[in-house]
Amino acid sequence: MSGPSILEPRSAYALWASSYPAHAHNAVMLAEERAMLDLLPSDLAGMSVLDAGCGSGRYMRHALDRGAADATGVDLSPPMLLRAHDELALRADPGRYRLIEGSVDALPVPDAFADVTLCGLVLGHLEELGAALGELRRATRPGGMVLCSDVHPIGHALGWVRDFKSAGKRYAARHTQHLYHHWHAACAAHGLAIERVLEPMLDPNDIPAGAHFDARALEVPVALVFGLRRIP
Repeated sequence: MSGPSILEPRSAYALWASSYPAHAHNAVMLAEERAMLDLLPSDLAGMSVLDAGCGSGRYMRHALDRGAADATGVDLSPPMLLRAHDELALRADPGRYRLIEGSVDALPVPDAFADVTLCGLVLGHLEELGAALGELRRATRPGGMVLCSDVHPIGHALGWVRDFKSAGKRYAARHTQHLYHHWHAACAAHGLAIERVLEPMLDPNDIPAGAHFDARALEVPVALVFGLRRIP
């Protein structure tokens, strides 16, 4: 069987958006989300949250559920922003959130905009890790928190892709492998302190009966999750 056609992220998510679930919809995303939410404060009362690469808005909803004063989502894909709008409109006061088209490496928000900045499963879509981390730092207040996740570089090395079907064809969004030493160097260069690093494993209970998957996924971490702090 041939592999999926690899598309640039904007093209991939334009096709994927209409069927993209609003929640963590596979075992890898569930493992990643548990780790991200473990690092996210349980009480965000009074805080402004930025979700960079917000997709369907799943982390915006978590932030609002934890009491954030407001949440702003930025995404490169207009169809994904529409998905996020539809989901947020069902669950949140319109005055507490807004959605903006833009790229993670050129965020359309002012300096020191957010108390907490989130970026879930996005940075692998960008070739330049440093430029994106520099923007996440700029958009976060001094001393503020930046939480980032990506597919673990082991998965990339094993050939895993974030694939989907559209009109009966398989596609995947282009992904760049960012190793731990790339993260370490980029954080040091852009004024971000690494406070915690999590490497979540799959929970076998999240794998549907009869699912076809790489059995090696049960033996290695599936995501790389960073708790960062903007150095004042």
